[in-house]
Amino acid sequence: MTQPGPTYLTAEGAARLQEELNDLKKPQREALAKRLREAIQMGDLSENADYHKAKEDQAFLEGRIQELEYILSSAIIVAENNNKREVVFVGATVTIQEADFEPEVFYIVGAKEADPRGGKISHESPFGRALMDHRVGDVVEAETPGGKVRLKVLKIE
Repeated sequence: MTQPGPTYLTAEGAARLQEELNDLKKPQREALAKRLREAIQMGDLSENADYHKAKEDQAFLEGRIQELEYILSSAIIVAENNNKREVVFVGATVTIQEADFEPEVFYIVGAKEADPRGGKISHESPFGRALMDHRVGDVVEAETPGGKVRLKVLKIE
């Protein structure tokens, strides 16, 4: 079994995950503990749907807390670098063009903070993988579910 590669996060993405973690550990945990106490007070736990649902929610919440703690403790935070880079990297804003379509702008991020509709694509996505380490003027080929797509790198910021 291969080990997963490093998790890359922008400072903004790390802050968002830390905010989620803080919310889960305090207000969410407290609200769930209250729900559990109330369900337990209802009596017979073997047939108490509220209790079973609260226990399920608790397992999910604790699992998410562990996942976020692991991600944040092992992530590589990509610093915003105002120096102009020559190649596409995690944290870069890249302008690309496919054939005769309008140019598109994407922000290259780690997989944990990807939001394609918001213009944030993972460096592990088909486009992200194809673009990594390429320069302005390079034409790259991305293997997508819809077939191969040729993209030209117009600008790296």
